[in-house]
Amino acid sequence: MATTPITLEKIAEVTGGKYFGPPELAGRVITGAVHDNRSVKGGELFVCIAGERVDGHSFAPDAIARGAAACLADEPLPETAEPYILTENSVAALQALARWYRGLFDIPFVGVIGSVGKTTAKEMTAAVLSQRYRILKTPANLNTDIGVPITLLSLREEHELAVIEMGISGFGEMRLLAELVRPSAIVFTNVAGVHLEFLGNLDGVLRAKSEVFEYMSPGSAAVMNGDDERLSAYQPPEGVEKLTFGFGPGCLCRAENIAMDGVNGVECDILLGGSTLHASIPAFGAHTVLGALPAVLLGRRFGLTDEEILRGLAAYRTVGGRANVSDTGFITLIDDCYNANPLSVAAALTSLCTLPARHVAILGDMRELGPDSPRMHFETGAAAAKKGVDLLICIGEDSAETLRGFTSAAPEKKALHLSDKSELTPLLPSLIERGDAVLVKASHSLAFETIVAELKELR
Repeated sequence: MATTPITLEKIAEVTGGKYFGPPELAGRVITGAVHDNRSVKGGELFVCIAGERVDGHSFAPDAIARGAAACLADEPLPETAEPYILTENSVAALQALARWYRGLFDIPFVGVIGSVGKTTAKEMTAAVLSQRYRILKTPANLNTDIGVPITLLSLREEHELAVIEMGISGFGEMRLLAELVRPSAIVFTNVAGVHLEFLGNLDGVLRAKSEVFEYMSPGSAAVMNGDDERLSAYQPPEGVEKLTFGFGPGCLCRAENIAMDGVNGVECDILLGGSTLHASIPAFGAHTVLGALPAVLLGRRFGLTDEEILRGLAAYRTVGGRANVSDTGFITLIDDCYNANPLSVAAALTSLCTLPARHVAILGDMRELGPDSPRMHFETGAAAAKKGVDLLICIGEDSAETLRGFTSAAPEKKALHLSDKSELTPLLPSLIERGDAVLVKASHSLAFETIVAELKELR
């Protein structure tokens, strides 16, 4: 499919902006877009965004020096940042550009939404579909009102299908993302207690994420978790086919005979349409099977053979900070620190406690849970004790309730609470023993990657 090159003059036209720079460069073509000057490789449009802590406009000269084709800004830039397009709002302009560019592509778009497990489902779906098609997938977790447009601007003539992760935290945000992506199929992983500070309750979560259906046409497909109470009962708009996956007998695509192979992965039988596929998935935790099932459904929908589907599942690789298991030579380390909520923590604890070792969980605060946060942290601690955690280390103000829940359920077990992760560093050598299985999990804003790095250095 031939596509229109994105020139600087076209960007100005589409965004309603004004071009500043040498006239002979107005026909320069961009290769994509970035909003971090350190990500410039050469030829990209650098989008200047004024954030709460950092103003991207101040990095525009550096982006040009690194090889950016131009900048997109909403305030005048110095001559060292030319060429650039000046707009009223750089984020809205980026979205307008992506909206126009997406309209040039007549290929299937798969949107991946839900509270938990989006990235795993996205990666597994892309791994399967790439066995037959040339795929564009969301890199890392660029799933926001900025990340999705940047992803869409990565579309190229050779792409035959796109898998786009779509993440939100408030009402109206999914409507915007859906209008940009216009998916012909979605994967809806679940409805869980995430962003309750903004969405109120689980019904609010469902209502916010269901905005996606406003931009799905008749003939589209909604691949939904049939084990989720709200998704099981939900009926998409007329003309959108509902396909369910899960472990329950009522699901169209379901998994049985799930067996963990330690840290090496999981095997299971996947039942669909009267046939059974025996799958080997190189991912830690039985819950990761829920990411494989929608990939199987979509593989069938897009015409893949069973052999291609199984090959795709076997090709899956974890994305950083998501159930990434490694043997450090001293401990078995489960790096799951990308994010945390009650559902994902419970699943991670279950997987941790399947390993033949002393089970250590380092848990931080779970953010944006709203007024029920104390109860949810308490219940998470109690669940950790009941699942078989031997040592619990809680970090953060909210996690004091996690400790209380743990000690109330298992007063004989060892546990401690720290107010800040910096307090853990000198204690690690005395807390962690050779051969331990150690899980690290917290909300992303706590940056527990530093704890993971310290654990890798223990000897």
